[in-house]
Amino acid sequence: MNNPHQGARLTVHSRELIVARRAEGRPVAQIAAEFGVSERTVYKWLRRFREGGKAGLGDGASAPARSPRRLGEGQIALILDLRRRFRMTSATIAHRLGLARATVARWLARHGLGRLKALDPPPPAHRYQRERPGEMIHIDIKKLGRSDRPGHRATGTRTGCRNRGAGWDFVHVAVDDATRQAYVEVLPDETKETATAFLTRALAWFAARGIRVERVMTDNGSCYRSRLFGQVLTARAIRHIRTRPYTPRTNGKAERFIQTLQREWAYGATYASSNARNRDLPRWLDWFNARRPHSAIKDQTPAQALNNLLRSHT
Repeated sequence: MNNPHQGARLTVHSRELIVARRAEGRPVAQIAAEFGVSERTVYKWLRRFREGGKAGLGDGASAPARSPRRLGEGQIALILDLRRRFRMTSATIAHRLGLARATVARWLARHGLGRLKALDPPPPAHRYQRERPGEMIHIDIKKLGRSDRPGHRATGTRTGCRNRGAGWDFVHVAVDDATRQAYVEVLPDETKETATAFLTRALAWFAARGIRVERVMTDNGSCYRSRLFGQVLTARAIRHIRTRPYTPRTNGKAERFIQTLQREWAYGATYASSNARNRDLPRWLDWFNARRPHSAIKDQTPAQALNNLLRSHT
């Protein structure tokens, strides 16, 4: 690395020139004046060249050769052991070992243990695929901002794209686990009445395609915990499964579909307004269900997967 220090007078190339000019017989004082450094500096680089050759003219490590106050390996190991075995905070460890809290925190951060959650292994991915259409329907809601002009995601700039006070559209989605058949509506809110009405229409939509719904999975939103929502499911003998609190990945099929919905429909084109965006939803949804291959269902479209599964279960 050449001259990483902004205040350094000499690069590696300059140091080589010092050696070459001294070899030509020039006085040290003259060389020092030519490069704007002290004679002591010239002697230093000449000595390093004699001891290490050309390699001796390179940049050395910036760390000091000796650090008397640096923690020993045993102390560092003890800090890490207390963190891993007893989940102690940096303040507790510092108090226990008589060290500065900043010192303990620095060593924990260097070893990737600055946060307690780093001590817990990531939960294993629990992937599953239902076998029958309707065995599990995933339902969720995504808020999208209303607008009367193209947004910054489409234009690439925030200038002139603000739609302050325009409100929200609530995109209600229902996705079949086995086939990825999807039913979507853009509605004005997420109240229990709206969510229950959406559920009723979604069940009818799936039934028209030969899908008898057995289970419905939702998060713990108030509209899904309402008695009204539960009554519709109970009347149809459909089991209601709710995700674990603060764990949206347990409803991963709906979450993944919403990501696709946003990327390919909501933000995948430039719309003059949110109303124009919403009018385009039926076209996109038809394309998703009938013509878009899905890797998780062996590169079939949802419609193909539905037809194949219905035939195999008759």
